[in-house]
Amino acid sequence: MSTENEGTAVPPAPSAPPVPVDTSAASVPPEQAPGPGSHRAAPAGHDWPAPTHEAHSPQGAPTATLPHVPPGAPEGAGPAPEGGAWPPPPPPTPSYSGGGGSGDGWGSSYQQPAPKSGGGRGGLVAAVLVAALIAGGVGGGIGYWAADRNDDSSGSTTVSAPSGGGDLKRDPGTVAGVAATALPSTVTIEAEGSNGEGGTGTGFVFDTQGHILTNNHVVAEAVENGKLSATFSNGKKYDAEVVGHAQGYDVAVIKLKKAPAGLKPLPLGNSDKVAVGDSTIAIGAPFGLSNTVTTGIISAKNRPVASSDGSSGSKASYMSALQTDASINPGNSGGPLLDAKGSVIGINSAIQSTSGGLGGTSQSGSIGLGFAIPVNQAKNVAQELIRTGEPVYPVIGASVFLEEGTGGAKITEQGASGSDAVTPGGPADKAGLKPGDVITKLDDRVIDSGPTLIGEIWTHKPGDTVELTYTRDGKQQTAELTLGQRKGDS
Repeated sequence: MSTENEGTAVPPAPSAPPVPVDTSAASVPPEQAPGPGSHRAAPAGHDWPAPTHEAHSPQGAPTATLPHVPPGAPEGAGPAPEGGAWPPPPPPTPSYSGGGGSGDGWGSSYQQPAPKSGGGRGGLVAAVLVAALIAGGVGGGIGYWAADRNDDSSGSTTVSAPSGGGDLKRDPGTVAGVAATALPSTVTIEAEGSNGEGGTGTGFVFDTQGHILTNNHVVAEAVENGKLSATFSNGKKYDAEVVGHAQGYDVAVIKLKKAPAGLKPLPLGNSDKVAVGDSTIAIGAPFGLSNTVTTGIISAKNRPVASSDGSSGSKASYMSALQTDASINPGNSGGPLLDAKGSVIGINSAIQSTSGGLGGTSQSGSIGLGFAIPVNQAKNVAQELIRTGEPVYPVIGASVFLEEGTGGAKITEQGASGSDAVTPGGPADKAGLKPGDVITKLDDRVIDSGPTLIGEIWTHKPGDTVELTYTRDGKQQTAELTLGQRKGDS
């Protein structure tokens, strides 16, 4: 997902990662929904589905939000393009569907930066200032009254707290200690497109040369002749430019045009070693409120999540995400998810919400289900973007269905426009896979759908060798496969 996503009430968590399903009919009235029996497919590790909803945040950059998905929504139509084809027809976002009369999307449009409003943030600031003045007046009055009473009362004793409480030293392992170290290396990003529309997001210092790591959807508006700036916690603001961006991974790197000396990159942790229950600290600019720190834990790992900007013909982003209950809201997108030692373990990118917030008509906040791109993956993508300016994706060279109920990632019988479902001479072909095979595991990771397979493939690098477990004619088989590659998003 990309930065803030929203959805509907969350059903009980399954014992295995939720199964993304095709939700192309999620926003279509029943009478307009496509008929059953149609399928949508996508090349595993090549292309991805694109949700059809878009949400806007008045102050914040979009956090991918997960849309409401009615149960029993019919599957999308048409197979996805084969390995090389790009872009694919906009497929629906895989979703985690609940029973009864409601469901919860596990992927949806993240909100593109919303138009800058002259009154939105100003109104908020004004309200805060007025409240502060009122509180100051009331506090002052009470203080005077208490002092006056104390002077007139014999036998009254008051005890004051020692002065300088704010000067207490915070140990490095405390949340306050971690925040004090990480905040100076975290920036609030303002992106503005050539049309004047934009919004805010978050990023963090990646190296001493001035590279900032963030989400693709945070800077998407400014990629083509737009404006970018990054503001540090001390208030200093710098112009920036996009070095490279990866739609599929939802990762982008920008660079400060006049980077200051003494930049301190945030230390990168090892997301593979993260365990459920580990403490987390998120830093960002939710709803434009810069330098906000929230805490929580890792509540799950390897969640298959997909999101897109919701625009017509847009492509989706996939991640095998870290799930956290740290409060994440629109504007947190691109910000660091830290462990208890202050090391980055993920990039905050999406949220599940109780309200769709679609079409810019509403905006919902965190319900304790946030998703972050594992930092090991983000680091590899960022280094490639800095080196070449374009992303590289690992692929298996086969098209798979993006639907629920196949018991895994099922290879389609035919690719897009009548092309081969299994690319001749590609990795899957060399490994002996055929149309109709159902991939159920990648190494030790259970694969329950096409989107899950793509998310897992993208945690690897081209050239990596993986073991696929699949079924053919009811019999289980295994095969080793060396991942191929595709460069660029188109």
